[in-house]
Amino acid sequence: MKRFVLATLALPAVLLSGCFGIDASNFDDRPNVGPCPVAGALYDASRVVEIKGPERHENVGFTGAIEGVRGYCRYIGTNPITMEIEIDFAFGRGPKAEGLSHTYPVFVTVTRRDRSILAKERFDIPVTWPADKDIVRLTEKVPGIMIPRANETVSGSNFEVIAGFDLTPEQLAYNRSGTRFTINVAPPAAPQ
Repeated sequence: MKRFVLATLALPAVLLSGCFGIDASNFDDRPNVGPCPVAGALYDASRVVEIKGPERHENVGFTGAIEGVRGYCRYIGTNPITMEIEIDFAFGRGPKAEGLSHTYPVFVTVTRRDRSILAKERFDIPVTWPADKDIVRLTEKVPGIMIPRANETVSGSNFEVIAGFDLTPEQLAYNRSGTRFTINVAPPAAPQ
């Protein structure tokens, strides 16, 4: 009989309760038994560009880019891997953007490293721009990622947690074409 490793994601809104009144003396401070899963953005889905008409700067609408993904995990003994990721986004409003708000579909997947998708969740990120700004930066936390392990020898290095924009086939083809309208995708953040 084959053993299957299953992974589940809990959406951020579901996990808003439960952290109040925790006694810190009950936390297990032992180190993880292995490394955390790799967390990152899928290159082909790390940006989105809305174009209304021919591919020219003046026809760019809303844009988005994933600027970074960080993962934090915990697992001891035979416990499953519990993980949280933070995704840094930059969102832009180009000349053809209509209105001051837009919703971006995003996905997070758990995969067996370089093999197969174990779980995938999709959620929307609503963005509202101040009237005088064309760029908004946000960091979204995705807590509650749980990756069961078949036994205590299975480490986090066997898994990846990947984020990206949930793109249409046309948007994906555009990203793969190498065309760039980076003027409206926010420039890199200034060092602090």
